[in-house]
Amino acid sequence: MRTDLVSEPGNATRPNEDFAGVGLPASGQGGCVIVLDGVTPPDGGTGCLHSVPWFTARLGGALTELTLSGGDLTLPEILSRAIRRTADAHADTCDLSHPRTPQATVVLTRWDASTLDYLVLSDSALLVRGPDGTVTPVLDDRLARLPRSALATDTLVDANLRNKEGGFFTAAADPGVAVRAVTGSLPRHEVRALAALTDGATRWTEKFREGDWTALFDVVAKEGARSLVERVRELETADREQRAFLGRSKTHDDATVVYAEL
Repeated sequence: MRTDLVSEPGNATRPNEDFAGVGLPASGQGGCVIVLDGVTPPDGGTGCLHSVPWFTARLGGALTELTLSGGDLTLPEILSRAIRRTADAHADTCDLSHPRTPQATVVLTRWDASTLDYLVLSDSALLVRGPDGTVTPVLDDRLARLPRSALATDTLVDANLRNKEGGFFTAAADPGVAVRAVTGSLPRHEVRALAALTDGATRWTEKFREGDWTALFDVVAKEGARSLVERVRELETADREQRAFLGRSKTHDDATVVYAEL
């Protein structure tokens, strides 16, 4: 197994809100990849004493432990338990009912000798390459399918769309959100490699249209995860003033890429 991991903050003056991890169980059989993209809150508070990096570190840590030790659990069960464990860690001090309570997108994969299981919640991405070179994206596209007018203000998003039926879902304080994730399984022999990415890295394809998912995967596999992030940064910098590409609320975003050859 070969892995390549890069996680870079969008702003050097702010902490990286992403989380990335690769786990190999003590048994030596199988492994897991976990990527979280912490949701940056707007001004106005979150009802929580803790930062987004605090949240993603604890949720990511819980997911890592449960994924490696809970072989009898499904991935939605693992996500549900990890959310509950994280919520319990600050329920006595924070208002977890606040719509902007710390939260994150999730990509979670686990494999053994026979099967690869996956879970995707919100707009981070999982790309899977088969033995014939075909790249298949696994996406939760509910946010992308919402009309742009529905995303006009953060207040409207919080009131009507965030973690609501007909909107989109993130991992926050409600363990029940785990059943909303996109999940599935593949025979292990049908997976040669995979890449998990936050939307700060998928901008290369989704916002700047520099290439499709196969082209993006090729950049990571051939040039490395760092090369993809550097390409994104160059495009962001060039577009800093004119913001020619719609759908980009900030010049740079935290960007995380985890690549694994199985």
